[in-house]
Amino acid sequence: MFSIETLILIAGSLLLLGIASNKFSARMGVPVLVVFLAIGMLAGSEGIGGIEFENYTLAHGFATTALCLILFNGGIGTPYAAFQSAWKPASLLATVGVIVTAVITGLAASWILGLSWLQGLLLGSIVGSTDASVVFSVLRGGGVHIRPRLANTLEVESGSNDPMAIFLTVGLIEVLTGQTPFGFGLVTLFLNQAVVGTAMGMAVGWAGAWVLQHIRLEAAGLYPVMATALGLFSFGMASELGGSGFLAVYLTGVVIGNRRPVFHRGIVLFHDALAWMCQILMFTALGILSFPSRLWDVTVPALLIASVLIFVARPIAVFLCGMPFRFTVRELSFLSWVGLKGAVPITLATFPMMAGLPAASVIFDTVFFVVLVSALVQGWTLPAVARFLKLEVPKNQKTPVTLEISSLQNVDGDIVDYYIDQDSRASGCMIKDLALPDGVVIALIVRDEQTVLPQGRSQLLQGDHVVVVLRPSIRAMVDRVFAPTRTHVKELPQELEFPLRGSIKVCDLEQFYELKLADDGDLTLDELVRQHLGENNVKIGAVVQIDQIALHLRELSSDGTVLYVGMSILAEPAEATDSSLSATSLPLE
Repeated sequence: MFSIETLILIAGSLLLLGIASNKFSARMGVPVLVVFLAIGMLAGSEGIGGIEFENYTLAHGFATTALCLILFNGGIGTPYAAFQSAWKPASLLATVGVIVTAVITGLAASWILGLSWLQGLLLGSIVGSTDASVVFSVLRGGGVHIRPRLANTLEVESGSNDPMAIFLTVGLIEVLTGQTPFGFGLVTLFLNQAVVGTAMGMAVGWAGAWVLQHIRLEAAGLYPVMATALGLFSFGMASELGGSGFLAVYLTGVVIGNRRPVFHRGIVLFHDALAWMCQILMFTALGILSFPSRLWDVTVPALLIASVLIFVARPIAVFLCGMPFRFTVRELSFLSWVGLKGAVPITLATFPMMAGLPAASVIFDTVFFVVLVSALVQGWTLPAVARFLKLEVPKNQKTPVTLEISSLQNVDGDIVDYYIDQDSRASGCMIKDLALPDGVVIALIVRDEQTVLPQGRSQLLQGDHVVVVLRPSIRAMVDRVFAPTRTHVKELPQELEFPLRGSIKVCDLEQFYELKLADDGDLTLDELVRQHLGENNVKIGAVVQIDQIALHLRELSSDGTVLYVGMSILAEPAEATDSSLSATSLPLE
């Protein structure tokens, strides 16, 4: 038995090797999962490390905790927009898709390995889900840039399909051991897993986000710790009630991440580091748990099962579940190829070992080999497949980065680093001509590693980093000013008022926000509203309405000059009277 000092040395060495191997993985294009598993196999009893470890109960407990933290981090990084665009196909893939994959793979496995049909279905269920940790790693950090809807579908599916795989695995083990009858008992088990997991995840997420926003902790480092505690509580409580802890912790992360709690950036960075640590140690520990000599014995049948899984079962499941949602054949083909397997199947493969099933060791070794094949064949070729199917989208090398204001209380402000691309709308413009909303401050310009203090006549050049302080409510307008012209930007939110200076020229407003306000672009907003209202009607509260644009007069100088105008986008185009332009005067609210 190792001393605690030796265990700490081993853990530190494995982490350092994992970090070094991640650099190698990025350079060579090898999936990081394969590298970590290989390190574990080399460190194991049959490798050069000679570490003897065959405690499946301990491995299951460690891998479950690590997966819990990895899923929580994945949830924190999943925006609501991903769910809105992908929840329907992702939920079908996460349920029906897993069942179809498990049945086809399981029947093939029972014939190839000579197992009973229930044992074969158990193996198929174990490898039926797409692994979240691998998908997050590949899509977010692996250099694969695909269409947002595809990426969102894969991320949401991988984060929410574990309950079905766990339900099938646990249910079939209970059937094989005589604890649960085949039929209604399995349906009840699944419903409990899904319903309780979803309810607990959402409830803890909303309550936890509220607490994180309103509690006042003295130390900033306690906020990430509290977020972790909420995730662990969600997982444990859902599991105690018979629900899916994996689904609960993922949904808790999604809610907390999208509610922007206090010290949000610190929470994100902490859990990103924690997830990496968990991935390195988990995959390495699972690699130590394996025996290469036993893997060699199942090479041929495992390759056949992996071929059925990759080329038959997963494509059939994806095409059946994806066709109703208007995915193209190329998109469905890519979704079929990204059925990546990872730590979840290996962790689930320890369940039959702990249950003492007769074919448990064969199932574990076969699953381990199938995961290696999936990671190597599918993970290694993902970029090439995306290019071949013409689904890759150009990466914006310098996307806007939001930096958090370090404060232990809620601050209605963001610091955003915008990169001026060659075709950015702001490229070549002086700051005074940017038509920025009121309340936006350009704090710093970084050019060629030098800082430039911004002034009104400072010109923004290609390659500049522009650090902007703004309120989150007007982020959509500011994004448009600095976005490349080729980039699709979000529509401006309706009924939200954006404050603008009266001295801004109409032509600048039209250029940056793709609007049409007047034929004469040299007019200022002050002159435009006077033209429509008349001198006698220029007063605070008056409104100029031009198609779907409403300009509210908010502040006048002592001599009657319009200082600030509030611009809002109306839900429906206004009905014109004499022309497409109309003006009304409303009292100040």
